[in-house]
Amino acid sequence: MNAKRPLIAVLTGAGVSTDSGIPDYRGPKGLWQRDPSAQELVTIGPYLADPEVRRRAWLMRRDAGALAAEPNAAHRALVELERAGFPVRVLTQNVDGLHQAAGQSPRKVLELHGTARQVECVRCHRRTEMSAALARVEAGEPDPPCLDCGAVLKPATVMFGEQLDRSVISQAEAIAANCDHFLAVGTSLQVHPAAGLVEVAVEHGARLTVMNGEPTPYDPLADELIREPIGTALPALVARLLVG
Repeated sequence: MNAKRPLIAVLTGAGVSTDSGIPDYRGPKGLWQRDPSAQELVTIGPYLADPEVRRRAWLMRRDAGALAAEPNAAHRALVELERAGFPVRVLTQNVDGLHQAAGQSPRKVLELHGTARQVECVRCHRRTEMSAALARVEAGEPDPPCLDCGAVLKPATVMFGEQLDRSVISQAEAIAANCDHFLAVGTSLQVHPAAGLVEVAVEHGARLTVMNGEPTPYDPLADELIREPIGTALPALVARLLVG
């Protein structure tokens, strides 16, 4: 039975996690609208060059509470789709790990921009838990260095100014090229190469659904546009898919 079901690829962006209390960057109420200077905190050049930027970035991570965020109805809807036997692949631009926390099989989630649940040393590349680094900040280290080699620690994410892992993008492109239905959910579709996955899917004949509060550059390619709040719209779309 499962072989007859369509392969569904879901590209998720910040809009999927806003109901979990994690703000987006580019939306009308996004972080950069409220504080344009915050962009340098997630941009690799200023981050490596300026200890003060790193100190501010650590305080932002500490105060954001992202590690304490809980999955919301949108995350749970995609889990329901997987558990119903649909072949689902989640290609996420988010770094919060909430798809996996909701119960999505980790092997079916491709984190295009890495994970904020770990930190990585820029010299020796050792990865450790973000929670441990934040505990050091809370204990009074404003810019905690790598405990192994003393170099700068950064989140294990693809910061602005860094290149995405080519092998990860190749996997995402293969999924987009082979899916039957491509959902772009809660993403502005302005960040490449992730946004280009839409074109890959459409060129290979996939049905395209775009679900986002604001218009995106790829709206003209969509078979279905949904502007309703994601927390209710995605569960409703999943319910439609479950009944065929």
